[in-house]
Amino acid sequence: MTVNDLLEPLTLLHGPAMRNRFMMAPLTNQQSEPGGFLSEFDQDWMRQLAGGGYGLIQTSATIVEAGGIACARQPGIFSDDHIPGLTEMATSIRAGGGLSAVQLHHAGHRANPHVGGVPSPASGRTVPGVSALSTADVERIRDSFIAGALRAERAGFDGVSVHGAFGWILSEFMSPLLNDRTDKYGGSLENRARFTLEVIEGIRHACGPDFQIGWRLSIERYGLRLEELREMTAEILDRELIDYLDLALWDYNQIVTDGAFRGQTMLSVFAELPRKGVRLGAAGRIRSARRAAQLLDEGCDFVLIGRAGILQRDCPEKVRSDSSYESPALPVPADFLRRGGVSERFINHLRGWGDFVLPGSR
Repeated sequence: MTVNDLLEPLTLLHGPAMRNRFMMAPLTNQQSEPGGFLSEFDQDWMRQLAGGGYGLIQTSATIVEAGGIACARQPGIFSDDHIPGLTEMATSIRAGGGLSAVQLHHAGHRANPHVGGVPSPASGRTVPGVSALSTADVERIRDSFIAGALRAERAGFDGVSVHGAFGWILSEFMSPLLNDRTDKYGGSLENRARFTLEVIEGIRHACGPDFQIGWRLSIERYGLRLEELREMTAEILDRELIDYLDLALWDYNQIVTDGAFRGQTMLSVFAELPRKGVRLGAAGRIRSARRAAQLLDEGCDFVLIGRAGILQRDCPEKVRSDSSYESPALPVPADFLRRGGVSERFINHLRGWGDFVLPGSR
């Protein structure tokens, strides 16, 4: 594949096609107001991205229940009162020519009590002093994901992306380390996958025929088993339950170190699966046009841009005009971000990333 292939349209199973192979990753930025309401900083950030030439833009992790919050200033979609702000955001993305998706999120056992979160573990042994969710609680949260998708549709988004990564609630339920339940949501792989499948199937049933569904999956940490996740993913792809799989890798070059797939790249374990009409993309330190094009050779249909998009909001346009484009090297001074239009709230969040903002820069 060449860099020019990144600029070709990509059809999806439902709704309109992506105009190119660039998707903006869902990036936590801690810019929203209390109660999950989108701020002027959220809206300005999205307007910047909307003009950047992306095929599809995902919002940051947007909580489906107030108690599912993981960090301060996280956006919400758990109330109809959030819809006006979300409508403004969806309108901005559409005006820029890209598709839009709300990333639906619940922190599960990682919900942060310091910002109003209510830890909601699959197991009673995960969070000291906190009981496991009841079966009815799990079903309530499932329905909250579906209600969030309906609000996203009402707000004018093209779809949603279901956050099933990083030990958040759906990922947590998949883990035999974090899920020792004995009800229908625990035990066998089929039962531990049930929560995710019911969320995805519920959204598909509740929303319109052109509504798009993505699924973000990570395969490391939190006791997750690669072989199990591959088996579950194979079923989802075969049944065409989603439009795209967003494979969240810490590093695109990662090699499997043990088990049945030892010696393979993490990406190849999933890229080699038959996927019918479902599209596959990956994130993980994609900093150059050349590397993005290589991911297409490695089996991806699209690439997810994160850090490179923060540094240059119009990263796809940079690639369009320069096939040898490389993202600025990290770390960068805070003023570099400030001059580019990144808000002080977002910059403060990025300081916690360790390798992004030059220590001591103002």
